[in-house]
Amino acid sequence: MKQGRIIIITGSPGTGKSTIASIVANESNFSKSVHMHTDDFYHYIQKGAIAPYLPESEEQNVIVIEAFLESAKRFARGGYDVIIDGIVGPWFLKPWLNIVQDNYEVHYIILKATKEETMKRAMNRTKLDENTNIELVNAMWEQFVNLGIYESSIIDTTNHSIEQSVSAVKAVIEKKSSILTIRCDTKRHS
Repeated sequence: MKQGRIIIITGSPGTGKSTIASIVANESNFSKSVHMHTDDFYHYIQKGAIAPYLPESEEQNVIVIEAFLESAKRFARGGYDVIIDGIVGPWFLKPWLNIVQDNYEVHYIILKATKEETMKRAMNRTKLDENTNIELVNAMWEQFVNLGIYESSIIDTTNHSIEQSVSAVKAVIEKKSSILTIRCDTKRHS
């Protein structure tokens, strides 16, 4: 059985991650694929959950990411095309870079739109009250501004239709131009 690959589709809220990840998973050229949404793993916590964007959530977030990562690896070992949908910023890439050393093919694609477009999209589908949502989306958008060596992983979705964004993501995957390498880790952390 051929090992699958792991494709991380990330960016701030309102950039199209979930919609695009779902389509990419459904249209995968693998015979098996899975769309994994990182938020689902936070919803599994029944007691003691801390909102993942709060500073005191760091320990919880590490545990959730480890659980998520183990699930993604298992699907990949089973030959699945694993499409990850969630906020996985460069600050949270170390566990993913570690599995690259174990010969997993890991793609890292960042969706980005202008701040105005991101805010408009996020406000149209908000689950939080307006003030909290504005504050959260602003904070998350800012975290994806200066990405250093990961700037080349950005796909700007500002003026793209969903179909155009999906095509752009598929092209990057096909070219393998977004694959994480150990080289990224040494540049980033040296």
